[in-house]
Amino acid sequence: MAEITLLDGGMGQELIARSGEDPGPLWATRVMIDHPGLVKAIHDDYFAASASVATTNTYNILHDRLQGFGLDHLFHALHLRALAEAHEARAGAGRGLIAGSMGPLGESYRPDLTPPVEVSAPLYAEKALLMAPHVDVILLETMSSLDLARGALIGAQAAGRPVWLSVSVHDRDGSRLRSGEPVSGLREVLQAAPAAAILANCSMPEAMAAAMAELRNLGLPFGAYANGFSEISSLPLPDSGAAPDYTHRHDLTPQKYADFAMEWVRMGATIVGGCCEVGPAHITHLATRLREAGHSIR
Repeated sequence: MAEITLLDGGMGQELIARSGEDPGPLWATRVMIDHPGLVKAIHDDYFAASASVATTNTYNILHDRLQGFGLDHLFHALHLRALAEAHEARAGAGRGLIAGSMGPLGESYRPDLTPPVEVSAPLYAEKALLMAPHVDVILLETMSSLDLARGALIGAQAAGRPVWLSVSVHDRDGSRLRSGEPVSGLREVLQAAPAAAILANCSMPEAMAAAMAELRNLGLPFGAYANGFSEISSLPLPDSGAAPDYTHRHDLTPQKYADFAMEWVRMGATIVGGCCEVGPAHITHLATRLREAGHSIR
């Protein structure tokens, strides 16, 4: 039986659901400004669900997001607020890792907007250095092209912390990134800058088994945390540069999600959890299933 690192579930969609407001393009960052303490409450619920990681609400705190709303002067302050709420939740739980989240430049699910590595690497290094004293690992999330993963991974080394690289794969073919490039191409990316773990996230759970089949060949601890969205890969890309107009699905019960995640564990995954629209109830049920199968949660 395996020792499993149980990630938390989605933060941004959970914030929106609990606030009852449309935060617009700033998404989880806007909710954090308008509803102090709500991030901590969600971290609390994930720790209560047996998650062993608190993923900071810093995914979307990026210069290219904040500048359009005149909020770039809050870049550092927003990071520190998100980090503080994660630390407060961990102190209450008395356990757990804090993973400093760094999301994609450009926009989620838009590999066509990937900036050159010489542009992205310094931006990720700035973010990594800011979070480094306050996190246990740096978590690069939803990287949808090889160059985006490369720039993020190079920049993240500045933190001097273990780095977990997580990629978003095609919803119909998990052996490919959203860019269409093969997941196996990450082997070359990892030669340029090291990672402590390799993951797939924010794609449909149906795509993750194919992703696991590729990731397990890279010689690192691996895993997955899928989303609860309908298929994104076939959606048109807005001319505005925004994310595709995705919707959440209604059939992904905690039981059904756990069925998928247990299959990833059977394939050798040791890091599992949930992403957007996968909430505390899903993580609670997954923790129960893991223990019933004889696995331990670190």
